[in-house]
Amino acid sequence: MVRLGVDTGGTFTDFVWLDANGRFHIHKQLSTPQDPSAAILSGMHNLATPEDAEVVHGSTVATNALLERRGARTALITTAGFSDVLAIGRQNRPDLYALVPQKPAPLVPKAWRFGVQERVTAAGEVLIPLNDDSLTPILPLLARNHIESVAICLLFSFLHPEHEQRLRTQLQTWTQTEGRDDLLISLSSEILPEYREYERTATTVINAYVAPLMSRYLARLAAGLGQRRLTVMQSNGGVISAHMAGSQAARTALSGPAGGVVGARFVAGQAGFNDLITFDMGGTSTDVALCPGRLPTTSEGEIAGLPLRLPIIDIHTVGAGGGSVAAVDAGGALHVGPQSAGAEPGPACYGRQSLTTLQPTVTDANLVLGRLDAANFLGGQMRLQISAACTALTQLAAAMGVETAAQAAWGVLQVANANMERAVRRISVERGYDPRLFTLIAFGGAGPLHACELAQNLQIPRILVPPVPGVLSALGMLAAQPTKDYSLTILHSLTAVDTELMRWLQAKFEPLETRAKQEMSAEGYAAETLNLNYSLDMRYAGQSHELTIPYEPAVESDFVSDFNRAHAARYGYSQADVALEIVTLRLTAVASITPPKLQSRQADGADFSTAVIGEKQVWFDQRPQPTVLVDRDKLQPGHRFYGPAIVFQYDTTTVVAPGWETAVDPYGNLVITLEMPHILV
Repeated sequence: MVRLGVDTGGTFTDFVWLDANGRFHIHKQLSTPQDPSAAILSGMHNLATPEDAEVVHGSTVATNALLERRGARTALITTAGFSDVLAIGRQNRPDLYALVPQKPAPLVPKAWRFGVQERVTAAGEVLIPLNDDSLTPILPLLARNHIESVAICLLFSFLHPEHEQRLRTQLQTWTQTEGRDDLLISLSSEILPEYREYERTATTVINAYVAPLMSRYLARLAAGLGQRRLTVMQSNGGVISAHMAGSQAARTALSGPAGGVVGARFVAGQAGFNDLITFDMGGTSTDVALCPGRLPTTSEGEIAGLPLRLPIIDIHTVGAGGGSVAAVDAGGALHVGPQSAGAEPGPACYGRQSLTTLQPTVTDANLVLGRLDAANFLGGQMRLQISAACTALTQLAAAMGVETAAQAAWGVLQVANANMERAVRRISVERGYDPRLFTLIAFGGAGPLHACELAQNLQIPRILVPPVPGVLSALGMLAAQPTKDYSLTILHSLTAVDTELMRWLQAKFEPLETRAKQEMSAEGYAAETLNLNYSLDMRYAGQSHELTIPYEPAVESDFVSDFNRAHAARYGYSQADVALEIVTLRLTAVASITPPKLQSRQADGADFSTAVIGEKQVWFDQRPQPTVLVDRDKLQPGHRFYGPAIVFQYDTTTVVAPGWETAVDPYGNLVITLEMPHILV
């Protein structure tokens, strides 16, 4: 089957088409933020994608709706007396020194938060039965306020979901009576059956808030796709059907960056590298993740200042991309980002900004310094305007108090690199990992432009640039497996690990297994083809945070020792004599698929000189230096060359700084290493 990966970014929409012969076809075009499906359908038309193709899509619809606060009109129904949980939140203070700290406003205003008469205890016992009549006065308020989506989150519903299910049935009956088939309902017992009332409520509300937008968008896209099957990338690195993505839209909030990490591991694994730091720099932001031989996942994510407790790949994002705007503040300090020029109007060199209000960006800085070439951008399909970039940076230079546009551009790159360096330190050094032991895999439209200087600042001795770095997130979607996550809070004090405990845990896992097999079967994946991965969220008694520990139900695994080792690695100590708690059970169901094949190549004997297309002056170390220009399409496995060099290809430009050596491996990857790595010791 022909498969097409599509990643919608803030500036470009990327396409990777794997044809029936296993060959890759790539394409990039400017995104259409007002309707992302327009760029997708236009790109597929340009690629002449076959009618029987399967489309795997990474969407930013949920992310943008949350960042811009333009989701659906959402109501919250909860246990009477608890409707303000969403507004109260936690006592966290992200801005420690603010005298009057400002929290993000709840997604659901107070007038649309309702309570019903019912109560379940912390043991899962019904203390007050659900009063069905308590929903009656709420219904006309939903109609009067044109509510599009309802989040239902009752106290301890993860132990007793029947009350939430009855409320959904009542709402569905009412919608049928009223002739409304557009009201979407999200139950916390299905979205996030875990304890912590605020996080469970917030996550359920996030899902309800974005689900109508995602459902409408996917329906519109599916109509344009015709007979082509549509699946959607999740934040956890797996894919689900478009129908499931519409109803559980919160699971797609970080789908694009997740595709990049999956693609990075896939390509690096083929090349023989396991311990990675992924560096995905696009037009709007930079996403970094640390992969110590596995996908890094967490259930403690956050987006737009709101907790998102669903499993996601542990990615750290900063507002530093090719379109990040550079400006001088009132104190004279240079800032780069988080504001971005995006796709519209884009950087000054795109020629779409007003000449009276030019805003310099990182892309403009790279162009002025010679690291981008006006005639070789997007394979020559889009010509950049260096005069506009110079004008914008000349204005910035005056504000900075420096003489030339090049000096201002150099400062812009140093600030952008510092922002990205801090992001990498946060996921590595601050978590006990030494970045010098990892390979930096650079991708995204701008990642290979900055990789050498970022690696040098962090003392990372090796960089891997994949064959199609500018569209790697879209490639990762082709490598992603159908995946579903399930969880259940049990809050069980651990006294001994014995056969009785193992049987008890197995009984608790069985409902999750049954649901996983049923839902995956409904999507076309037979139960016998599933891989079920089990884990336990554990903590020392008295702690308020957990670590997720792998668990094997068929054997008496020593998960207690595993937890102590994991705690010592993360926090620097362990307490083997302290009682433990199993907080939450987790199950991940993964369906096996055949991943795309990357073809290795043999060198045809052509000398490296055949790939050289010229030489020009490019800025390094605050001065211009003669730099060789290379056509990546003409590079062969076994070719080696030294920086300074600029490598041009359709989807990105790679900068090889002085002091770095580049080798081309059999898969077409650029493996860039320091010429004298001993200086890192």
